[in-house]
Amino acid sequence: METNNHSIETQNLSLWYGDFQALIDVSVNIPAGKITSLIGPSGCGKTTLLRCFNRVNERYGNVTTKGEIKILGKNIYDPDVSLLELRKTVGMVFQRPNPLPISVYDNILFGLRIHSPFGSLKRSQSDEIVEEALTSVFLWDDLKDKLKTRATSLQLEQQQKLCIARLLPLKPQIILMDEPCSALDAKGTLAVEELMSVLAGTYTFLIVTHNMAQARRVSSECIYMFLGELIEHRETQALFETPEHPKTADYVQMRYG
Repeated sequence: METNNHSIETQNLSLWYGDFQALIDVSVNIPAGKITSLIGPSGCGKTTLLRCFNRVNERYGNVTTKGEIKILGKNIYDPDVSLLELRKTVGMVFQRPNPLPISVYDNILFGLRIHSPFGSLKRSQSDEIVEEALTSVFLWDDLKDKLKTRATSLQLEQQQKLCIARLLPLKPQIILMDEPCSALDAKGTLAVEELMSVLAGTYTFLIVTHNMAQARRVSSECIYMFLGELIEHRETQALFETPEHPKTADYVQMRYG
């Protein structure tokens, strides 16, 4: 269960890629059931921090992490933590939609094939899972007659929604999003933002975005990072309108650089 209604907690989190320190003593609490945005200039550590929460950074080699990360009250570096279970609980959506080059139907069920005894599911159960996932992301009406269609042939907006839908059968509690709208046009961006707003409450969202207007539109809280440090974390409106730190003010008022 969440500790003090926080889905994610870090204490003095630091991370190095070789000799380069990418995160410096980051302590933060991410509220449960809300959308929190990570903003800041390129290279400030936003994506690195995001990828700490499902331990994806460890795939890159030569990574050293110190400090504590708790997901739903559990230290994710405890020896009894299963990476498979962690990544079921903490789903991730990437910059560009990355549906698999298989059918829409099989994309939705792909995670279950990896994470659970898929063979025990009857066809009727699979059909129900697919319909529920696509309905949750407002794709069912558009795709119910196209379930055998290759997912990579869909519009980009539909592909990104499908990538979110693909997570849902695994029943995640946290969804990480790394620039989820960077490949979309304005209409597609709005559609994905509206979807996040609908799903917030059921899921905790943490999103990296360079689009400050997007951060203001969708997030309840906002975190500003600079050169690997967490500079300011406040309610979104307060951070943009009355920032407490001069570095935050420079950035949100477009004076950075």
